[in-house]
Amino acid sequence: MFTISLCMIVKNEEKTLGRILKIAQNFADEIIIVDTGSTDKTKEIAKNYTDKIFDFTWCDDFSKARNFSFSKATCDYQMWLDADDVITDENVSKIIALKTNFDTSVDVFEFKYSTGFDQNNHPVLTYFRERLLKRNDHFFWQGFVHEAIAPFGKIEYLDIEIEHRKEKIDDDKRNLNLYRKAIRRGVKFNARERYYYSRELFYNGYVTSTIKNLKKFLKMPNIYPPDRRGAHIMLADCFLMKNKLEKAVEILLKCLKNHTPDAEICCKLGHLFDLKNENESAIFWYKSALVCPPQKNGFVMRDYSDITPFLELTKLLYHTDYKQSKLFHEKAKNVRPNHPSVIFNEQFFRD
Repeated sequence: MFTISLCMIVKNEEKTLGRILKIAQNFADEIIIVDTGSTDKTKEIAKNYTDKIFDFTWCDDFSKARNFSFSKATCDYQMWLDADDVITDENVSKIIALKTNFDTSVDVFEFKYSTGFDQNNHPVLTYFRERLLKRNDHFFWQGFVHEAIAPFGKIEYLDIEIEHRKEKIDDDKRNLNLYRKAIRRGVKFNARERYYYSRELFYNGYVTSTIKNLKKFLKMPNIYPPDRRGAHIMLADCFLMKNKLEKAVEILLKCLKNHTPDAEICCKLGHLFDLKNENESAIFWYKSALVCPPQKNGFVMRDYSDITPFLELTKLLYHTDYKQSKLFHEKAKNVRPNHPSVIFNEQFFRD
């Protein structure tokens, strides 16, 4: 059996901190709270669960704060959570079982992290994150924004899921502003920082700047393959926004030369060919999405593996193959009966 130090950095999290600490006390042997400048009742709430509460002067660097929290750990493994994370009873039980039964020669346990949900609370964006790390291996966080640890040693990917459930509205430009401040200080971005800076530009609507930075990123050395894949997908999305469909298709096809086909790339190609009114090609790519091997690395948009191709094939096949169209509608209904498009199509087929 091994022990767990839960290490958290927090600021003004009075609405959610008690929720996650009430859950975490079921499996954490030690809870470490590092406060980066709260002005609400965050530290008062934390005192109900631990006496290991430390202040950290914020310096625009998430990694420094997380490394400080890790430095206070004393247990076998270090675990991190955010204040607005949630763990279901089922997954708490899995963590407890892991502590009791798993081989302690493992250096890093990767858990699923679900950060996007639909109107029915169905997870639509999931990816693996380094979640439990052996303390004696001296793992360090890197990156002042979108911080991460580069895992090494023996790594296990587990079917344990953490849900990121935001309760407060963050400043949309917070991370982008941190990158811009770093640029003004003359910081030279490594490949990962350039990629995530590009993502912040994209999500804040700076399409032209996103294209410029993604092109810089793709010329850099030592690119993490899932980031390269993500950059091609985002670059294609940018050209789609500029209505340059041929360029978007070219980029995605180029991506397939270096990466195993996955459902998201296939669906995006299907969408582009649909916009070009090339139905046969669109149908081909959506059907291809249904037979792709599961994507394990990088950001995984679950809908691209089932509901999205089911709905699109229902639409694309309706006039030429009614039987197949109805079949794909039934598949969509089995997956997400409450999806608005499924409800609309159900009425459409009845009429």
